[in-house]
Amino acid sequence: MVLIAIPNSKTLTLDLNPNTTTLYAFKEAIQSQFHIPIPLQRFLLPTRNPSESDSVVLTQFGITRFSTVSLHVPHLGGMQAPPAPPKPRLDFLNSKPPPNYVAGLGRGATGFTTRSDIGPARAAPDLPDRSATTIGGAPAPGVGVGRGRGKSGEDEEEDEGEEKGYDENQKFDEFEGNDVGLFASAEYDEDDKEADAVWEEIDKRMDSRRKDRREARLKEEIEKYRASNPKITEQFADLKRKLHTMSAQEWDNIPEIGDYSFRNKKKRFESFVPVPDTLLEKARQEQEHVTALDPKSRAAGGTETPWAQTPVTDLTAVGEGRGTVLSLKLDRLSDSVSGLTVVDPKGYLTDLKSMKITSDAEISDIKKARLLLKSVTQTNPKHPPGWIAAARLEEVAGKIQTARQLIQRGCEECPKSEDVWLEACRLASPDEAKAVIAMGVKSIPHSVKLWLQAAKLENDDSNKSRVLRKGLEHIPDSVRLWKAVVELANEEDARLLLHRAVECCPLHVELWLALARLETYDSAKKVLNRAREKLSKEPAIWITAAKLEEANGNTSMVSKIIERGIRALQREGLVIDREAWMKEAEAAERAGSVVTCQAIIHNTIGIGVEDEDRKRTWVADAEECKKRGSIETARAIYAHALTVFLTKKSIWLKAAQLEKSHGTRESLDALLRKAVTYRPQAEVLWLMGAKEKWLAGDVPAARAILQEAYAAIPNSEEIWLAAFKLEFENHEPERARILLAKARERGGTERVWMKSAIVERELGNTEEERRLLDEGLKHFPSFFKLWLMLGQLEERLGRLDRAKEVYDLGLKHCPNCIVLWLSLANLEERMNGLSKARAILIMARKKNPQNPELWLAAVRAESKHGNKKEADILMAKALQDCPNSGILWAASIEMAPRPQRKSKSHDAVKKCDHDPHVFAVVGKLFWHERKVDKARIWLNRAVTLAPDIGDFWALYYKFELQHGTEENQKDVLKRCIAAEPKHGEKWQAVSKAVENSHQPTEVILKKVVVALGKEESAAENIKQ
Repeated sequence: MVLIAIPNSKTLTLDLNPNTTTLYAFKEAIQSQFHIPIPLQRFLLPTRNPSESDSVVLTQFGITRFSTVSLHVPHLGGMQAPPAPPKPRLDFLNSKPPPNYVAGLGRGATGFTTRSDIGPARAAPDLPDRSATTIGGAPAPGVGVGRGRGKSGEDEEEDEGEEKGYDENQKFDEFEGNDVGLFASAEYDEDDKEADAVWEEIDKRMDSRRKDRREARLKEEIEKYRASNPKITEQFADLKRKLHTMSAQEWDNIPEIGDYSFRNKKKRFESFVPVPDTLLEKARQEQEHVTALDPKSRAAGGTETPWAQTPVTDLTAVGEGRGTVLSLKLDRLSDSVSGLTVVDPKGYLTDLKSMKITSDAEISDIKKARLLLKSVTQTNPKHPPGWIAAARLEEVAGKIQTARQLIQRGCEECPKSEDVWLEACRLASPDEAKAVIAMGVKSIPHSVKLWLQAAKLENDDSNKSRVLRKGLEHIPDSVRLWKAVVELANEEDARLLLHRAVECCPLHVELWLALARLETYDSAKKVLNRAREKLSKEPAIWITAAKLEEANGNTSMVSKIIERGIRALQREGLVIDREAWMKEAEAAERAGSVVTCQAIIHNTIGIGVEDEDRKRTWVADAEECKKRGSIETARAIYAHALTVFLTKKSIWLKAAQLEKSHGTRESLDALLRKAVTYRPQAEVLWLMGAKEKWLAGDVPAARAILQEAYAAIPNSEEIWLAAFKLEFENHEPERARILLAKARERGGTERVWMKSAIVERELGNTEEERRLLDEGLKHFPSFFKLWLMLGQLEERLGRLDRAKEVYDLGLKHCPNCIVLWLSLANLEERMNGLSKARAILIMARKKNPQNPELWLAAVRAESKHGNKKEADILMAKALQDCPNSGILWAASIEMAPRPQRKSKSHDAVKKCDHDPHVFAVVGKLFWHERKVDKARIWLNRAVTLAPDIGDFWALYYKFELQHGTEENQKDVLKRCIAAEPKHGEKWQAVSKAVENSHQPTEVILKKVVVALGKEESAAENIKQ
């Protein structure tokens, strides 16, 4: 809606959208509703648009909804452009009349006097034009206007108006008054423009002061109008709101309106007449395809069709569309000046290869193409592609003899074109092909293609070789011919041929290398030296020489040859491309030349790399080679990097990981021994070496490595704990006790006290365990695991009140420990029921806001006691508090009814697109729906994202046990053992049990699978 302020202080309204309404449509709306003509409409717009076009929408002028636009309607006599100059009068009208002249007396007219002659509009007869003099123009010749001129009153008034410059009888302008007529012909200068601008600003200011009051009044009027004239949708709004109370049965009872228009329709009488046999026969003949000529037609040469054999089908009508298209193409391709064709015969050849005659309609196309190609061959007979295209067209049309004749003429016209001879050989019969190709090689003895085709026509290898050697007599520098004849020869003949080949083609490196591979060691070196003299800028010769030395056991010469070759190539001005040489190294590795690969890497890996970028670049190169499977190349890169960066722990670790994945235990041990020699302070290298020895079953060697590590780093807690784990896992509790006692004496950290308590728990020494925990808590009161272990000890002994006191004390020192809060809530639930546990969890959430584990514990507590509605409310609040928590979304999906789980899973994936808990639950949904492949994909995603969570591995393994093959089960088990998971709600409950303390990962995994099965069975029993 737009407001319009008109001159009489009234406001008009137009219901339109300024975003889509143009200025011209706006003017038309004003004209149609308020009867103000478009030429008289003047607007005071908020902003000016440079284009000032009627097609511009109103928003570009600053007009929005409920904006006010001032409309000005000028009247005649206002400030207008100067009037047009008066029409020139005839000279006799301005001349002095003769004496005693009376106007009109000669034709019998008598003079008369009108009101204009005596009124104020009459000008003085002898005065000059006052308006012209006033404005500053040149005075017109003064001629008196008297009654003797014989003009009517209306004409005299027009003359007076023109002389004065304005009309005294014009309509009064209520805005500008009557005085503006005095200045109608005056010039509109800058002062006038400035004055108008000032008055416009004043009008805008006054309009803005009244804007709020006017808009409020307009809004009130609109509301009053809408209240008195409501829409139909508003009249039934209250009834629509009541629709939600209707039941499904009431909806079904609503009758269908049906279609009552049938009663007004007139029934048409339909009659069915059998189709005559002649029509069916004609239709069958029209769909008939003719793929062969009849005997009479063949007798006539295939160019005539007997009239009796012509089917009923009208070929012209059937092929009308196809013929029209082809004729248009041919007309477009024809030269309009000389009439010669400009068809590209080479492009037409490819069309002929895929052309097949499938109907009679294409016969006319072939005829047109035949005429076109005939024009090509006649106008330019020396153009080989034209003959080839014409021959192929006849071949497609089934006229092989005509095709052979055409290509024979092409050979006569173009005897030096090898393409024509090759086409003639292809079209010729097997018996004539050799004769045709013989004529071709006589005409073009230096054509490699013709000699190769001649050899291909031979069936015996000896004859093929004889033909190729004949060709080499004419073309001794053809590499293709030499390669072909060498491939057909045995090893001895091939060596002799290659000797001759490198003499004829000394600049082709492949011939030199092939000769070197066939020669003995000494002869090969001579061949490569000769090749190096001929091709001084070819790196392949130097690489081949290095491979030759490596194959003959001279590994010490390999690096020297590569180094010497790079210097020689640089002297020749060849730029050493590091990437290209690395590809050569990978190729040498694939060929089995490992030493050559290492030499290439050693001499080229640093070329073109800045010193500050060497480490990053080399590590990236090694990783890329590792991805491509070039392990030896990656190993060589790391070996060279370690010669430059001897003390970089990260490179040693990368190299160790490579050896661990793709090397042997011996190579890994040697690398780690070398690593700790240069980096004795790196704990991780010592620990990796000890662990590898332990996994290999060599416990004494692992002890020795840890002793060396302790000597190098005497105060390292990691080494103490590694030594403890080695003894503890190998069932040496006394050794483990002694190590931990020494560590405590030397001021061990909280982990040492925790491990000491774990040893005593394993051995069943309850009092010693309590003593160690109490003493450890005196030293480290803020370490929550000690409080947790002490509380669990009291729970195992049945002293629940004491356990509650321990948890309370622990929470005073560790108020942000979620595990302590959950343990206390579980204890309270066992002792005092749900209400006390609920209070504990509420207190925990207040002290630890936005924690999904606490919300999940509260939801599970309510669900466990059958409060499903309360559990749903808590879950909704939890998702509002933690909208991106995968644990909560997973639990929400499992709690939802089966029809809603799919939509819930969609929402969960959108909110947590990379959360393993969501992936695992989605996998379970597909599992239950028997969508095995999708379930496997989602479960695999879960274990890939979180390999440290054992619950996902157990779920995946359980799925494979039920639906997978034995190979899939072994693969999941192998991956789980390699990942060594340590976390997970059910995994930790099984793995940290006392009876499972020394069990391997495989056993823990199977026990967790059994626990999952029992949990699912219990849940199904509860539902039933």
